[in-house]
Amino acid sequence: MSSNVKTIVGYGSSGLVIEVECSLANSLPNIVIVGFASKAVDEAKERIRGAFAASSIKLPKKRITLNLAPADIPKEGSSLDLAMAVAILGAGKLTKSQLDQHTVVIGELGLDGSVRPVRGLIGKILAARKLGFYKFIIPQANIQQANLVPDIQTLPVASLQELYTLLNKDSVEFAATKDPQLRIRQPESTHKVCFEDIVGQERAKRALLIAAAGHHNIMLNGPPGTGKSMMAKALPSIMPPLNQEEMLEITHIHSLANRQFEKIIYNRPLRSPHHSSSQASIIGGGQNPRPGEISLSHHGILFFDEFPEFHRPVIEALRQPLEDKMITVARAKDTLEFPAHFILVATANPCPCGYYNSSRECICMPHEILRYHKKISGPVVDRIDLYVTVDEVAHDKLLKKAAQGKLGTSEYLAKEVAKARSQQKTTRAKKLNSELDNKELKRWSGLTEESELLLNTAAEKMHLSARGYMRAIRVARTIADLDGEQQIGIAQITEALQYRKKPFSL
Repeated sequence: MSSNVKTIVGYGSSGLVIEVECSLANSLPNIVIVGFASKAVDEAKERIRGAFAASSIKLPKKRITLNLAPADIPKEGSSLDLAMAVAILGAGKLTKSQLDQHTVVIGELGLDGSVRPVRGLIGKILAARKLGFYKFIIPQANIQQANLVPDIQTLPVASLQELYTLLNKDSVEFAATKDPQLRIRQPESTHKVCFEDIVGQERAKRALLIAAAGHHNIMLNGPPGTGKSMMAKALPSIMPPLNQEEMLEITHIHSLANRQFEKIIYNRPLRSPHHSSSQASIIGGGQNPRPGEISLSHHGILFFDEFPEFHRPVIEALRQPLEDKMITVARAKDTLEFPAHFILVATANPCPCGYYNSSRECICMPHEILRYHKKISGPVVDRIDLYVTVDEVAHDKLLKKAAQGKLGTSEYLAKEVAKARSQQKTTRAKKLNSELDNKELKRWSGLTEESELLLNTAAEKMHLSARGYMRAIRVARTIADLDGEQQIGIAQITEALQYRKKPFSL
């Protein structure tokens, strides 16, 4: 007697469908799991025994062999438990209904017979759906995540006993996921810091507006206490809300890394790792590779406070994600890819003590200042679109109410960002300006002859690289969108060039 059930395991941001084959043989009662199973998968036989006993289901008194095909690929995690239990029920003829070939079973079993939530459910469902599967038996605790995925049918179960009862009916009924408009309804988000809380710093606010509108990376430089961190934390308040596809991706990535892997992420993430964080925690990896901070900030903001204080390997590792919007984690046994499309917001002091070129006396030696600035290499500098110097604010202005003018409130700036992004999405292959490749940028740049001449002259004097040249055009294109201009004029090019990194000199 034998049966087989489909399930799926996750590999990075994708998945692989696994066929669970169960065979019963006349021998001493035992459960054997084969097919390159990890310890967590092999321990499932004890969870299955406990779940069957707690659910008052008689486990066949035979030699039970469970094969996880394809057998030459390693399987990890506990999400295969429920599929193996269903395969045993089918092989032992303990149920009336048989699952069809379009059904995937996902879930972890508890010793009390409960079906527990699993990690990375959305990625598993999306990977299975691409291969033609549209029916899913899943844990009840994961149903909110599953409802985010359109065009599938689900059967949520809270226990093995519940599933056993359903499979003993004449037919198994699946329910379609809810209406998309209900799925993407978000709770009201509360931002701890908004732009109306920031006094002065009009130039920095303008740069943050450009960064949000075109999804550009930005670095704020200035003495301690001038509001750099505060402005970085205010940036989410002007970002547009997540759409359904973005919510799917972010929830999936966070479920791979967080302990609360059944939680739905409704708002854009703001990740702020400490400068002492390890390279693996920032980039991702580990013995069983999981996404790092750069992937957890996907479709959100990665905030590096005191950027030069981070370890140099961590800073250099940002090269690929800043360019390709993804990160490849290579290990001896496997190579995984995680998305990493974020806005990098970095802050830095002008020197180690922080007071070079400020109203306070700097105590740093010249060679210390030079070494401090050399911590950020040229290739990383080239990949940051906007550099802004944040000036000190007069003390007599700090207790006054922030200006409510053109750059005064987050509400106004959020509308400007939404308008500029809508212009980009509707006219340029549904991409933001920072996402355009060089061919697309040449097509839609809209440079006038005068602005192109100015850009070429300035690029020669500023010694811009080819990458810096193209990034200046992307920033100018965003400025033109904010100004409501179809073409990039001299004003937009001039402002974009002001945000390029200037050579440092003592």
